[in-house]
Amino acid sequence: MTRTDTIQPTYFISHGGGPWPWIPRMRAMFAPLERSLRDMVAEWETPPRAILMVSGHWEGERVQVMGAARPPMVYDYYNFPPHTYDVVYGAPGAPDVAARVMELLAGAGIAADLDTERGYDHGVFAPMEVMYPEADVPLLQVSILSSYDPAAHFALGRALAPLRREGVMIVGSGLSYHNLRLMGAEGAAPSAAFDAWLAETMAMAPGARTARLLDWEQAPAARICHPEEDHLVPLFVALGAAEDEAAAQVYHDVEMMGSITASGYRFGTVQGAAGPLAAAAV
Repeated sequence: MTRTDTIQPTYFISHGGGPWPWIPRMRAMFAPLERSLRDMVAEWETPPRAILMVSGHWEGERVQVMGAARPPMVYDYYNFPPHTYDVVYGAPGAPDVAARVMELLAGAGIAADLDTERGYDHGVFAPMEVMYPEADVPLLQVSILSSYDPAAHFALGRALAPLRREGVMIVGSGLSYHNLRLMGAEGAAPSAAFDAWLAETMAMAPGARTARLLDWEQAPAARICHPEEDHLVPLFVALGAAEDEAAAQVYHDVEMMGSITASGYRFGTVQGAAGPLAAAAV
C-alpha cells in the first residue's frame, strides 16, 4: 500500500443507540453526537482512502478482519421500528486494506482470520450514515477480542499504526459509558465520575496514560459504567495506534439519553486543520 506524507489521526467515537439516524426522535436526542461526527469529517482536507472501524459489536477469540468487497448488513438491535431492518449502508468494502491488515497482524504475531461474509453492524453503519451519507468511502471492520484484555487491544492498535501513513483512518467505535440497565437518572453520577477520570487520563503524558488505561477498572464507577467493557476496548485500539500523540476531546455530552455524560477523543492532529476540533486538546 502506498505511503503518504500525511499521518491520519485516530478516533474513539460514540456510535449512539441502535439505528438512531433513521428514527427522527432518536436523531434529535443524539444531536450533539451528530454535530461532533459531522465536525470530524469537516476537519479533514480530503476523505481518507478508507476507514477502518473497530466496533464494540464484533468480537472473537481471535481477531477477525472484514474482507468482503460488498459487505452486507448486520441488524444487531432489537425492538426498533420495522423500517430500521431494511436500512442499507452501501459503502464498498476494502479487500486490499484487509489484506494489508492481515499482513501487519501476522508481522506482529497477532492471530487473525479473514472473514469474507461479515457485514456492517450498527456500531459502524450508524455513525457512518452521519459522517458519509453518500456511502462513498471504502469501509472495513476489525473485531475486538472476546477476552477484552486491554494490553492485547493496545497491541492490536500498535500493529495497525502503519495504516495511518497509507491513507487509512482508524476509528474505535463504542461508548465511554455503556450500562443499558442504568440509562436514566441513576446513571448520571457514575457516568460523570468515569468521564472526569477519562478526561484526566487523556491529558496525561503518553506512558502514564497507557498505564492508567491498562488499569481502567480502578477508575471511579468503572464497573458501573462498563459491566462488560466491549464498548470501551475500541478506545485501546485507537490509542494504541497513536500511543505517543496528544488527545483532543471531540465529543462531550452531559445529557446523552437525558442524563448520561459521554465523551469521544481524537489522537494525533488533523494536518491543515484550523477549525473547532483543532484547538480542543485536553
